[in-house]
Amino acid sequence: MQEIGTAHPAEKIAVLDFGGQYAHLIASRIRRLGAYTEIEFPDSFDRAKASRYRGVILSGGPESVYEAGAPSMDPAILDAGIPVLGICYGHHLMMHTLGGKVQASGSREYGSARIQWNGDPDRRGVFRSLPDGAVVWMSHGDEVEGLPEGFEVLGSTPDCKFAALGDTSRNLYSIQFHPEVSHTEIGDELLSRFIEVCD
Repeated sequence: MQEIGTAHPAEKIAVLDFGGQYAHLIASRIRRLGAYTEIEFPDSFDRAKASRYRGVILSGGPESVYEAGAPSMDPAILDAGIPVLGICYGHHLMMHTLGGKVQASGSREYGSARIQWNGDPDRRGVFRSLPDGAVVWMSHGDEVEGLPEGFEVLGSTPDCKFAALGDTSRNLYSIQFHPEVSHTEIGDELLSRFIEVCD
């Protein structure tokens, strides 16, 4: 992995800003892990622009994907052949865009939870070999209720069945929790593995 500031400009990860402080926190954490990153805005970011990056992160945001006027994105980004990681709002947006189901949860979940991983530890893509029982930080009022074709549940918490999802064949991943905050014990490991997947 290259040191901060030494990556070639073409070897970069885009962070799409869907509101709040999330995108800047994610970009800061990615840079501290040694990868070049740029913040982009979804209304001017399409498949052609995505193809200039090695990967894309869909950030969190304060809105609900199913509400009129909620921030969206070019669906073709998810078919650009590059790894994509959706975080919180980005998690919901990826599911919603690909035909999954997102709805308001019975109660807003805010705080720590412990994640349990599913399946073969070496076949979970960016979640490979992460430890069971690690603390992750939740902050959401909506939740995924149905998955698009090709996705599987790779991690769950006691109150969130769809905490970590993936279509590993396409390198599309999404998570309900926030890896960019210090409260998530495995945040750096997860983001580092996404950087590796982005080559």
